Amino acid sequence: MSISTLYGCSPTYVLRAGWEEAKILASRRPIHEIVHDTLTVPGLRAKLRLVQQAREYARRDLGFDPGSSFTSYAELPRDTLLLVVSAAPEFRLTFKTWWFPVVGRVPYKGYFNFDKAWQEAEKLTAQGYDTWVRPTSAFSTLGWLPDPVLSTTLRADSVTLVETVIHEITHTAFFPKDEALFNESFANFVGHRGAIAFFCEAVGNADRCEAARDRWHDVRVFGRFFHSLVEPLEELYERELPEAAMREAKRRILREAAVRFQDEVQPQFRSGRYAGLDPERLNNAWLLSRVLYYTRLDDLEAVYGRYGDLGSAVAAVIAAARHAHPWDAVDRILAPPPKESTGLPRE
Repeated sequence: MSISTLYGCSPTYVLRAGWEEAKILASRRPIHEIVHDTLTVPGLRAKLRLVQQAREYARRDLGFDPGSSFTSYAELPRDTLLLVVSAAPEFRLTFKTWWFPVVGRVPYKGYFNFDKAWQEAEKLTAQGYDTWVRPTSAFSTLGWLPDPVLSTTLRADSVTLVETVIHEITHTAFFPKDEALFNESFANFVGHRGAIAFFCEAVGNADRCEAARDRWHDVRVFGRFFHSLVEPLEELYERELPEAAMREAKRRILREAAVRFQDEVQPQFRSGRYAGLDPERLNNAWLLSRVLYYTRLDDLEAVYGRYGDLGSAVAAVIAAARHAHPWDAVDRILAPPPKESTGLPRE
């Protein structure tokens, strides 16, 4: 997610977000100093060296300019960086969005103050929205500030850490305004494919290479499942039913989806990262918050397959998307080449 989603609302909200960001920046230390400090514990040193390597991979192999991002480290006094609130109408698959400078409209809002996050969710629920609140361990300021790697991010395993660093640097490199669906899904693709290339080729770690491949497989399986719910729910919401009947039909679709997930989707997973779904917690905001990160991942994988090299695929998408809507750019890359004329005269 982008740090811009932390600014642009009420004065109190802005002051709190600015204060928290200032504290983070004030507490950071250069990574190169920490890894060479003899008092640094080995586990922290190893994770920070991995951050350095992943950052260098993104610069060298993907052609990104990370600027000063991920050259410093900040220790936070809590396990969760912030809570992210998403919302959607109860009977419509449409994001509620918030407008912020630089990035435009985005379908989420981040809170360092966890009580405020839950209060916002309760307020939106009272207004008739489905809501979803989730934790996050990292964000990007899109190059506006020197993003440090945070202790919340380092709690992840090595493969997730590399995915996260590359994901956030992707945001810094390319973040078209008002295109949250593309921005998060594209960064998800680059992060996972980048982790595969990093562990399989750049550092040659066979175990983590296999783990990164399995996770990318599972992410795409997960994405297909999310999108399979969109059509039946949209068909339901187009029907003219009383609210109570609409609500019950929606619950039935989501309950059946949770069973299908357990019986049909989970056996496809390779990484063991995904648990079952609680049908009582599923709603439109939950679904859309997933779709945000899992849209057209197979198409982006097909772009990679066409080039056979992640750096070339990423460069092609970014170059094309600078002159067209990002998803139109993907379509153009994947479109079959025009048939060559035979040069024969018509009868």
